[in-house]
Amino acid sequence: QVQLVESGGGLVQAGGSLRLSCVASGRGFRYNTMSWYRQASGKQRELVATIKPGYSTNYADSVKGRFTISRDNAKNQVDLQMSSLRPEDTAVYYCHAAVPPPTVEASGADYWGAGTLVTVSS
Repeated sequence: QVQLVESGGGLVQAGGSLRLSCVASGRGFRYNTMSWYRQASGKQRELVATIKPGYSTNYADSVKGRFTISRDNAKNQVDLQMSSLRPEDTAVYYCHAAVPPPTVEASGADYWGAGTLVTVSS
């Protein structure tokens, strides 16, 4: 079982920056693929950024060059540095963990945090 706790959301003006953090409980964090998703009001949840156990990263086109995902395996933590924020970045941001299966015969598992609200004013 993995629990994810996000922090760092808040209100910021357009062009500003915020840093979101997500701390995971449990063991084996270094083997998890960690992601940030977001969901704006009235819209579907969308993938923002992913960082794999080997530290490779992927970003949604809408945030490339503005957001940076990073991880600290010693702290069981994944961060999302957000810069040049726009009003359209306003959303609840969710931390997600994809835990690999413990054995070949088993299945992996997905865990979500409760979310943290980011509001960007124009």
